[in-house]
Amino acid sequence: MSKDNSATGRPIDAVAWWFVPHPVLVVDRSGIVRAFSAPTEAVLTGVEIGTRLADAAPSWLAQAHEHRTDGEDLSPARGELDGREFTARPTPLSADEIAWWLIAEPDGSLRDAHEALARERDRAAFLDNASAVLMASLNFDRCTEAVVQMAARHLADAAVLVAPERENRLPVVYSGPDDVAEHRRVDADPADVPGLSEALRGFPPVPSRWIDPSTMPDWLIPRHLTQPVGSVLITPLPGHGVPAGALVLLRRDSATAFSDGEELFARLFAARAGAALSAAQLYAEQSAITRTLMRDLLPPQLDRLDDFELAGGYRASEDHQLVGGDFYDVHRGAGPNGETLVVLGDVCGKGLEAAVLSGKIRNTVQALAPLTDQHEDVLKLLNSALLSPNNSRFATMVLASIARRDGRLTLRLTCAGHPPPLILRNDGTVEQADTKGMLVGALAQFKAQSTEVVLAPGETCLLYTDGLSEARGGPLGSEMFGDERLIDALAHCAGLPAEAVVERMMMLTSEWVTERTHDDMAVVAITAPRRTRRGEVDGHPGGRYRA
Repeated sequence: MSKDNSATGRPIDAVAWWFVPHPVLVVDRSGIVRAFSAPTEAVLTGVEIGTRLADAAPSWLAQAHEHRTDGEDLSPARGELDGREFTARPTPLSADEIAWWLIAEPDGSLRDAHEALARERDRAAFLDNASAVLMASLNFDRCTEAVVQMAARHLADAAVLVAPERENRLPVVYSGPDDVAEHRRVDADPADVPGLSEALRGFPPVPSRWIDPSTMPDWLIPRHLTQPVGSVLITPLPGHGVPAGALVLLRRDSATAFSDGEELFARLFAARAGAALSAAQLYAEQSAITRTLMRDLLPPQLDRLDDFELAGGYRASEDHQLVGGDFYDVHRGAGPNGETLVVLGDVCGKGLEAAVLSGKIRNTVQALAPLTDQHEDVLKLLNSALLSPNNSRFATMVLASIARRDGRLTLRLTCAGHPPPLILRNDGTVEQADTKGMLVGALAQFKAQSTEVVLAPGETCLLYTDGLSEARGGPLGSEMFGDERLIDALAHCAGLPAEAVVERMMMLTSEWVTERTHDDMAVVAITAPRRTRRGEVDGHPGGRYRA
């Protein structure tokens, strides 16, 4: 028998339970009450230590204790105490005792409040997730598909997105089974659907109870929704100043018409969807503009001509950038005997700003192409065009005019602050072209020295930017590729066609820098082909084609 506590008159092992601020009973395996808390007396007026639970508590609680003394079934029991609904949750204390925690069920108004709170939490979580999903992709089509599929899963039985009219047709996206959306372009008048025309113009939505589902045209109902439409909700998709479209929600059963809370929830979702669609549409428009502008900034595609081979390679300073400060261009001569001009240059700096200046240089050189027989004059005019208070950048360049004379390929080369071209002979020796000049766009005075080089069949002239020779990498990551490695690499390309020369040079320098930061790289190879015109062998008259 437990000793009594002098302050409470209770057994010492039951004192702690008395001060628990919640109704709780401790009952042994035989059903005798061993302890309880003070709040328990408010719901079980006859409870006493040492009494049987069956004498002090309702039958549902006594029976629950009898069934759970084996310790296997610990599920809660529910019943009425003092006129209120209670849940009794068991907690095993030992092999002989179980504590029953008596928890009052909330009344109807409190229960409704709890349910409403849980519902709003679920909706808030869905809206947060919807924002994350919709803003994760800037692809407009994928964004529209995500809108209708999320709406169909969480807001209605089916969803349809109607975009603003394009080319006298309505782009429509339908939710479908297995999260597969259907895209269609419909020849229809949105004014025929109550509330749709207004939603496409951004007006407040028409309440769903005002829309007769039987008036919905067939083109507005997804193919998988075979049952009759019982309720319709149309809400605008507000964009950035311009409506992004309208969202149509469809339910099969009229008994589950949209409530005021559901309509508000749909508008909150539509606001997020409209913002995401507007961002995707803006990105698509900007991407289209960028592609149009970039088209003239990207290096041209080079191919083999009748009298010589051309090949080019380019790599911007960052792999995610398409353009940079390095560039090359080709201006073919007029007529069969006209000289072809190859231009390769390097603008000070990297990225888009350098690319814009390179585009200006390319356009200027194109306008000056008729004067290419005088390289220095072209460079002087270009130098004057670049000298302006708004331009603090300069460029280095090399011009190569290509002509065929006496069965051999003749190149007139002029450098302007640029590394001199390298000439690869058939025996593997490499020569530097004897040309030099001042930077373009740096000083008002400009001077340059040109030189002429003759290529025998199979020989190559390599134009390159310093992004190749100054590329840092290697085993330690900080060593420059250098002129010696560049010349040695070129020497091993003897006899290769122009494309193979360019591919090998770009491959070696790319392997040298690996994933490290590097400058823009550009290279152009001009090769005199071994297979020459009919009636010549290796450039000499009187022969046949010769490989």
